Amino acid sequence: MSLSIQIQKSPDPRHAGVVTIKLIGSLDTETAPELDRQMVLCLTGPVNDLVFDLAELKFVSSAGLRLFQVARKQMVARGGGHASFLNMQPQVAEVFTIIQSLPGIGVFKDLEALDRYLATRPRPNLWPGAQK
Repeated sequence: MSLSIQIQKSPDPRHAGVVTIKLIGSLDTETAPELDRQMVLCLTGPVNDLVFDLAELKFVSSAGLRLFQVARKQMVARGGGHASFLNMQPQVAEVFTIIQSLPGIGVFKDLEALDRYLATRPRPNLWPGAQK
């Protein structure tokens, strides 16, 4: 199965620095390198929150889980950014539950729940190394 990756920066000024990565299909050993390349390109700019929309992700392997962990570490290294997930399908949620390998990553029921969370937390710098 293939993987389609759609990356979108938030047009809402209240969510500056938020980038959504929508994954469609299967995130496995064959498709993970492309997501890795896309994330590297995405993170060259002022990003402090990555949101993975998993509504159409049908399968995730350990290779995909590793990339999610890498994303979380990169966001933390940027001064308090976050990696979050929404619209997680049951078969993907089950993998997260079984391995419990992604501590510190937010999982949200839907976009409204994510918006409520983003609106209430302090905003880190949008660019690594920026002066406060």
